[in-house]
Amino acid sequence: MSHCKVPALIEAQVEMGSVNELEHKSLFRREEEEDDATQIKAASMMEQGSLSPSFHGHTAKSPKNSVVKSIRIVILSNKLNLLLPFGPLAILVHYMIGSKGWVFLLSLIGITPLAERLGYATEQLAFYTGPTVGGLLNATFGNVTELIISIFALKNGMIRVVQQTLLGSILSNMLLVLGCAFFCGGLVFHQKDQVFDKGIAVVNSGLLLMAVMGILFPAVLYYTHSEVHTGSSELALSRFSSCIMLIAYAAYLFFQLKSQSSSYSPLEEETNQNEETSGEDEDPEISKWEAIIWLSILTAWVSLLSGYLVDAIEGASVSWNIPIAFISVILLPIVGNAAEHAGAIMFAMKDKLDLSLGVAIGSSIQISMFVVPFCVVIGWMMGEQMDLNFQLFETAMLFITVIVVAFFLQEGTSNYFKGLMLILCYLIVAASFFVHEDPHQDGI
Repeated sequence: MSHCKVPALIEAQVEMGSVNELEHKSLFRREEEEDDATQIKAASMMEQGSLSPSFHGHTAKSPKNSVVKSIRIVILSNKLNLLLPFGPLAILVHYMIGSKGWVFLLSLIGITPLAERLGYATEQLAFYTGPTVGGLLNATFGNVTELIISIFALKNGMIRVVQQTLLGSILSNMLLVLGCAFFCGGLVFHQKDQVFDKGIAVVNSGLLLMAVMGILFPAVLYYTHSEVHTGSSELALSRFSSCIMLIAYAAYLFFQLKSQSSSYSPLEEETNQNEETSGEDEDPEISKWEAIIWLSILTAWVSLLSGYLVDAIEGASVSWNIPIAFISVILLPIVGNAAEHAGAIMFAMKDKLDLSLGVAIGSSIQISMFVVPFCVVIGWMMGEQMDLNFQLFETAMLFITVIVVAFFLQEGTSNYFKGLMLILCYLIVAASFFVHEDPHQDGI
């Protein structure tokens, strides 16, 4: 009897040890999952705030930099800033030679690094704010280059340039930036399909379609000659729709940053969600007041160069024999999207497709739902008849582009072939505007 009980006792102890071990492993695995969820949430908050690094598990440490060190960090740390001298050179050429073509080209090159540094200063300032304020900062300063150029063009009565520049920014982000991100990421990870959050992509596609609806209806009203008050109904509809779009964008920010932030976490699949780099702590490189001062300086410098840039558009079109539509839709948006282009590609090559989508599609949403209606309201305040009638050709181009991108995003996966298709679509768009003559040249 005793010989039978001892093995049974040993067996029971072994079983209890196995259970304890299993419980220990289960608890350990649960802790790991919680840590991963925290990291994933941090990456998601960065995406939804347009890469605002304001979500951290620790308080941002404010560095104490001297003026020389601050200049070294902001100006001398980036190789793209080698293009900064082109800005003063453009002003010099304007007063000494007066060649509009050269002034436009030099201003275009000179604004490129400023757009990137504006994004950098905004991200640094977002370290000291919460996610909501960080999202608002990125919504405002993320596309401040396009906004400033648009305001200067509005002051000069160049409504069509404003419309086409903003349209070009949307098309560039959705086709060129996203396409290059998919293509480069697909080449690096060519043995598998990269995965992103399909739910967020569907919501973003819906917002873009809402923006298309706001832009489409004034154009349809105009071309069907069905206005109740000819010449004023279209403008009134545009202003009303712009106010609605601004309210919708504000609700979208509140929804993603406050009410349903947990539902905007990327998918916990077998991709790259457990990378250690997704949630690592970072500290700001400059203090809050340094970031504010640099934002003011860079915004003022962009404003100055934008004045010369807008003034030289028509002269550059004549001297280069290029349509103003091509300059506005293709060349100008490249400046404002340069930093976003590089950022989206970088994240895609690190297998962080959710962040790449946050850069490309998020910027398109900001422009279509915030910058475009905001320009309509600003034009209303300035006495300019800025409306949402982008004309039939441009509106059809935007509608088809949003539909194509929505189809590419619906599966929640990407590869280099999808990226190549988006890039080729952008080349078709560029060629179309190169041979397109605006029927309302007198209303530039």
